[in-house]
Amino acid sequence: MIRSLAAIILLVLLAGCTTAEYYWQGIRGQFDLLGRAQPIASVVDETGDPVLKHKLERVVAIRNYASRELGLPDNLSYRRYAQLDRRFVLWNVFAAPELSLKPLQWCFPIAGCVNYRGYFSEAAARTEAAELVATGDDVHVGGVPAYSTLGYFADPMLSTFIRYPDIEIARLIFHELAHQVVYAKDDTVFNESFAVSVEQEGLKRWLAAQNDPVLTAQFADAQRYREGFRTLIDRTQHSLEALYASDASIAAKRAGKAAEFAQMRADYDTLKREWGGYPAYDNWFAQGPNNASLAAVGLYTKKVPEFAGLLASEGGDLPRFYARVKELTAMPKGERDRALAAYAPAGEERTDAAHARAAK
Repeated sequence: MIRSLAAIILLVLLAGCTTAEYYWQGIRGQFDLLGRAQPIASVVDETGDPVLKHKLERVVAIRNYASRELGLPDNLSYRRYAQLDRRFVLWNVFAAPELSLKPLQWCFPIAGCVNYRGYFSEAAARTEAAELVATGDDVHVGGVPAYSTLGYFADPMLSTFIRYPDIEIARLIFHELAHQVVYAKDDTVFNESFAVSVEQEGLKRWLAAQNDPVLTAQFADAQRYREGFRTLIDRTQHSLEALYASDASIAAKRAGKAAEFAQMRADYDTLKREWGGYPAYDNWFAQGPNNASLAAVGLYTKKVPEFAGLLASEGGDLPRFYARVKELTAMPKGERDRALAAYAPAGEERTDAAHARAAK
């Protein structure tokens, strides 16, 4: 931990003024988080909130399952609890050109290149977003309930998602621990798709072990909402990709873009009526939608079918699957993409289980 902190401080000292300010907000936010963390057992003993106590006890069971049954790291992550005074732990800023779905990329000395910038302050994220909008880009600001430090620190359980349904807590814990298993520098899509594939498989096994009709019903409802949203995302992405790649004039592309997003909104209103008015993705639609918000969702799921195929090729053996994925991370990106593409199921549609999280 001390070595990691020293490396970060050195990077800040070597950086320019604007970059240093960005790094410092990250350092302050991370250490504020760690400073608030307490052992879950202590919080359970001391809290007067029965709901929080029950939720934390469930977290302990889910966390133990993750290491015992899914082969995920057995460390201090998610064995402590931090109470925050905000809805999200941080806010990610995504951007894409006006007539493209390819997200912008930012590069950092330790994490490598990623397709977003994270801020512990919503105001700072909104300021960054406004500056990007001023340059002509489409921008999306997504609240993040949890994130991984890739094993550099013991990530605590957070108040930002402790009140989520147990299914969503399990998703997040499995997903974030997966980032500690594998991380390919400069490849956001690979990293997020891998974590989603572990999340999906882990949730399937965890639900089977619970044998709880209530949880099963909750999962069925959640999947119905995700599937409807997935259909909207895929249809709009495909239409816009064709439009942006066409020979149409810029004016025609802008008009077509506006029409596609208007149709997407109308289709969502129809879906909500079918869901009995349930506002599953109202927050996502409140900001956009735009090229950046579509790209943000795609970052989490683009290669999930390939990872599912790879897991199947290993007979569902998670440790062997992790070992094979680690081998892929050692390859150059182009070679890695080709090797992973060999596992894509023929004719199978993408299953985007992370849409809900990206939409928050």
